[in-house]
Amino acid sequence: MARTRLSRSDRYDQLVEVSWALVRAEGADALTLGRLAEHAGVAKPVVYSHFGSRAELLAALFTEFDDRQTAMLEESLDAAPASLGGRARAIANSYVGCALAQGRELTGVLAALEGSPELEQVKRASERAYSERCRTLLEPFAADGVSASSLTAVFGAADALSHAAVSGVLAPEEATAELTTLIVAVVGRA
Repeated sequence: MARTRLSRSDRYDQLVEVSWALVRAEGADALTLGRLAEHAGVAKPVVYSHFGSRAELLAALFTEFDDRQTAMLEESLDAAPASLGGRARAIANSYVGCALAQGRELTGVLAALEGSPELEQVKRASERAYSERCRTLLEPFAADGVSASSLTAVFGAADALSHAAVSGVLAPEEATAELTTLIVAVVGRA
């Protein structure tokens, strides 16, 4: 049977999908370009044409997650009332929801990102952009604006609550409700 040749874009999407599956099954430490080629059923040069290094692959995985999280935020906002509670709920729903959709494999990718200065920069730039988007959404409800330290506290809590939901320590609804309450409290006091 003849193989169907994928477009470059479709091949990239396939490699990202297979990478997430490999991390899910074996952990982030098992993710190498050679293992990815093996699991994707392609030659190593195909993988190397998309990702020049493991660091590039990890950055691509995080960027793909971040893009989904941003899209989920925008979808949640479209359905939310333009109130502090509505926006806080949209942020909480998208943050916890995206972590749940990705599952435990995100933790390994995040840990790998922290281990490299270049990869940490990718993560930090993404976090700054997401934080700024949320600041823009929340500032109309804060008399004196929303400080960077307040957002740092909110997203630290968001990470912890999302992790608790992913690991089953909290029900997703509990994590989302608690994060919503926290956002409203932080912005309301600003």
